[in-house]
Amino acid sequence: MGGRGGGSEGDALDADEVADTPHVGIVVYGDLDARSGGFLYDRRLADHLGDHGWTVEVVSLPERPYRRSLLTNLAPGLVERLERVDVVLEDAYCGPSLFLANRRLETPVVALVHYLRSAVVGESVGDRAVRAIERDYLRTADAYVFNSRPTRDAVAELCGVDDDEEQITFPGVVAPPAGDRLGTAPALSGDRLARDPFRVVAVGNVTPRKGIATLIRGLSLLDDGIDWRLRVVGDVGVAPDHVASLRALADRRGVTDLVEFAGRVDDDALREELRSAHVLAVPSRYEPFGIVYLEGMAFGLPAIASANGGASDFVGDHNGALVPPGDAEAVADAIGSLARDRERLRRLSEAARETFREHPTWEETCDRVRRFLRGIVEDDSGSGSTEVAGSREHQM
Repeated sequence: MGGRGGGSEGDALDADEVADTPHVGIVVYGDLDARSGGFLYDRRLADHLGDHGWTVEVVSLPERPYRRSLLTNLAPGLVERLERVDVVLEDAYCGPSLFLANRRLETPVVALVHYLRSAVVGESVGDRAVRAIERDYLRTADAYVFNSRPTRDAVAELCGVDDDEEQITFPGVVAPPAGDRLGTAPALSGDRLARDPFRVVAVGNVTPRKGIATLIRGLSLLDDGIDWRLRVVGDVGVAPDHVASLRALADRRGVTDLVEFAGRVDDDALREELRSAHVLAVPSRYEPFGIVYLEGMAFGLPAIASANGGASDFVGDHNGALVPPGDAEAVADAIGSLARDRERLRRLSEAARETFREHPTWEETCDRVRRFLRGIVEDDSGSGSTEVAGSREHQM
C-alpha cells in the first residue's frame, strides 16, 4: 500500500480521460452528502472521479424498511437509467434494492463492498433470507471494490461456490478508506502518557452493534488499583432504549460516575476528546472496516478493536488489540495491561501513529479505484483485458 508520503496526481487529469471522459453511475441510498461511515467513502470517490474529468451521476434510491426495499428492483426506469452510463458503481448496502434489477443490466456493475448484513444476522428464517439475498446480489456484480481483505474473504466465503459447486472468481481491488479527516497529534508522551485517570474514549453512534455494553462490562472488571474514566462520544438519539440500557448497566456495575455519554460533537470537540484520551475502544459486534480506529491512531491512541470485520487488516498487538465480540474479559485484559504499563502504552502509541502514517490517503485510495474502474470501461469497449468481462454469467 502507498504511504502517506507517496506521490499522487493531485488535480491533474490523465491525458486519456481528457480525451474520453467515462460516465459513471454511483448508486446509494438517500442523500450522498448527508451520510457518514461507508457513505463517506462513496462521497469521497464521487468527488475524486469528478475532479478527474469523469461524468458522475448519483443515483439515489429511497431508503425503506428492508422488505419494502426489495420493491425498488421493480421501480420504473431504474434499469434504463443505469444502462445510460459506462459503468455502474453500487454501494453494496443497496443490494436488496438491486439484486433483481442487475440481472437485466448490460452495463458493467461494480459492487463497492464495505458492509455485509450477513456478518451480523443470525439463523432465523428471516436472517437466512437476508443472507441469501445478499449472496444473490453479490453474484450479480461483474467486479468489486473491497474496503479490506477480511471483507473480500467474507464475500468469497458467502458466495464463492455456484449451484453447480464450481468456485466463483471475484475480480476486484482492495482499496481501504483513509482516516485523515481530523488531523493528527503526537504519540503519547510526558504528562499525557503518565497522567491519571486512565482515559478511554469510544466514538460512534451509540447502537447495539458498537459493543459499548461489552466495553462497560470489561472496564468494570478492572481492579481497584486502576483509576479509569470512559467517554462515549456519539449520537445517543439513534437507539435511545439501548442508551438507557447502557446507563442501567453502568449503575448495576457500580461505575455510573466513571462513564459519561458526551453525545454527538463537532469535529473540533472530537479532536479534543482524542487528545485527552489514552486509548480508543470500540469493541463492536462487527466493524466493516473501522475508520474510527485510524482516526484515533492519528492522535497516538492504540485501538481496542473488533476482531470481526476489517480492523484485522491494520490493528494488532503491536498497536492495540483485537477482541472477540462480546468478550468483556478480553477488553479488560487489553485495557488493563496498558493502564498498568505506561511504557508499553508509549510503544503502542508510537506504533499506532506509524500505522496511520503508512496507511493510504483518500487521494491514493480513490486513485486506485478510479484506475480499476477505467480498466473495466476499457474492457467493456473491447480494448482491455478479459478478466472482468463476462464474469456475471458465472455468477447467475
